[in-house]
Amino acid sequence: MDLPPTGDIAIVVAGALAAGFVNGLSGTGYALMALGFWLQVMSPLNAAPLTALCGVAGHVQSLPTIWKGVRWSRLWPMLAAGIVGVPVGTMLLEHVRPAPLKIGVGVLLILYSSWMAFVRRPPVVTGGGRLADAAVGLTGGVMGGMASLSGPAPAIWAQLRGFGKDEQRGVNQPFNMSVLLLALVSAGIAGFLDRTFFVWAVIAVPTTLVGARIGLLLYGRVGDAGFRRIILGLLVVSGATLIGSSIA
Repeated sequence: MDLPPTGDIAIVVAGALAAGFVNGLSGTGYALMALGFWLQVMSPLNAAPLTALCGVAGHVQSLPTIWKGVRWSRLWPMLAAGIVGVPVGTMLLEHVRPAPLKIGVGVLLILYSSWMAFVRRPPVVTGGGRLADAAVGLTGGVMGGMASLSGPAPAIWAQLRGFGKDEQRGVNQPFNMSVLLLALVSAGIAGFLDRTFFVWAVIAVPTTLVGARIGLLLYGRVGDAGFRRIILGLLVVSGATLIGSSIA
């Protein structure tokens, strides 16, 4: 089995380490961080399922740490609707131009994060109940199937609900893990998991787990206010990345 060039391996390892760290620290953001590296050396057909595989691996590793924050009564409406939304988003791919969509989402993420960073008392949304939670989950699932953007909607909603850092992780992480797992299964059914994919997987998965472990260690030392700032900063970076990649 021929190995990729050393320079390509270094880029993939760097992307897996950085994305794993961000995912271990925040429970979201793996795809946006990793793809910035990986799309330089591999095709999207390999990069997308590899992102899903590594993201799921990182989530599984950190589940015992964040399990105490999982509240199934809050999670299941979002999760069920998100799973339904993934194939809907995939079907919409043929009818929606991804570049304008990503630019619009990127602008919204930057505006939201900037506003939340400057308000003294962030708003807390208490109404809507499970129906509102399901609507957010459906949005995340559709965006995940359409453009690999399952993370922003539940991350923002968990903040607007006023959840602490453990509760935010308890929503974001199981949601993203389920959507990524469904995306990985879909890629396998479509025949995208070729030999090149498995070569990259052998390299990227262990590195992802190392990065996620480091991020988890730091997560244990961050309070609610610090975690909120990390998520807001990550949303700003995600928005800028979406805009930059779409324009490029």
